[in-house]
Amino acid sequence: MTSKHSLRDVLARLEKEGAALGHFNVADHVLFKAVVAAAVQTKLPVLIGASEGEREFFGARQLAALVKTQREELDIPIFVNADHTHSLAKAMEAANAGFDCVGIDFSALPFEENVARTREAVQAIKAVNPAILAEGEIGNIGTGSEIHETAQGDPKTLTTPEEARQFVEATRIDILAPAVGNMHGMLKSMVQGKAKKHLDIPRIGQIKQAAGVFLTLHGGSGTEDQHFRNAIGAGINIIHINTELRVAWRQSLQESLARDPNEVVPYKILRPVVEAVKEVVGSRLRLFHGEVSPGAVASVA
Repeated sequence: MTSKHSLRDVLARLEKEGAALGHFNVADHVLFKAVVAAAVQTKLPVLIGASEGEREFFGARQLAALVKTQREELDIPIFVNADHTHSLAKAMEAANAGFDCVGIDFSALPFEENVARTREAVQAIKAVNPAILAEGEIGNIGTGSEIHETAQGDPKTLTTPEEARQFVEATRIDILAPAVGNMHGMLKSMVQGKAKKHLDIPRIGQIKQAAGVFLTLHGGSGTEDQHFRNAIGAGINIIHINTELRVAWRQSLQESLARDPNEVVPYKILRPVVEAVKEVVGSRLRLFHGEVSPGAVASVA
């Protein structure tokens, strides 16, 4: 892998180009195949993410190995992130498995404790490999990339520029995940295409200036297309999409099973699922790189 394909260098290049790196979570090989296929089709870099639960199901070392082999075979910048890691042990597991990035998430703790535990994890994973990028998180954006009845997160706990500055200086993280109106999961109205998430764009710009590091937008599913573009312009470098993929996965699987109730060959049932998820990933990648196609993913219902 050449240096031009390091995660840090790709992020720096995209920032200059006014683009953001798409981060897509995977829990199985079907989702993995779909994300990689979208990267190949669009010829755009991707960051594959897996939460603690997803890594437990997939296998942390197995996922890291798959990403490595695909990166070597395809010569496309494909990276892997240990998303929402809530303990030092799990952060070390990801670092030792060969992950390119570790998302350290102690955001549910009081600020000072979040700082202390994040700093400890950053030092530990950098000791394994200094090239690993460490992400830290402050603010409340809810939990669970699922379909929710009511809004997640709390507008009173949006990240302030001063908190961002203090947090970055104290922890030495490479990437900051702030709360700026984003939330994990989607409301039912968002799945139906009747509602969209809206972001605090001025706050993103202020945090970027204060923090001076790469910024990640968690909980991107269901966000208004133009808000994504505005957020990128204000300083967002990585955008996480998970629930949209899960919705496409489930709906396409149901349709595939219904088309032929007697089919038992897994790859015949799952091919349309890979294609459906690939379309969602591809449309988001193009949007994050400035290719706006209104309504392309207005609804995945």
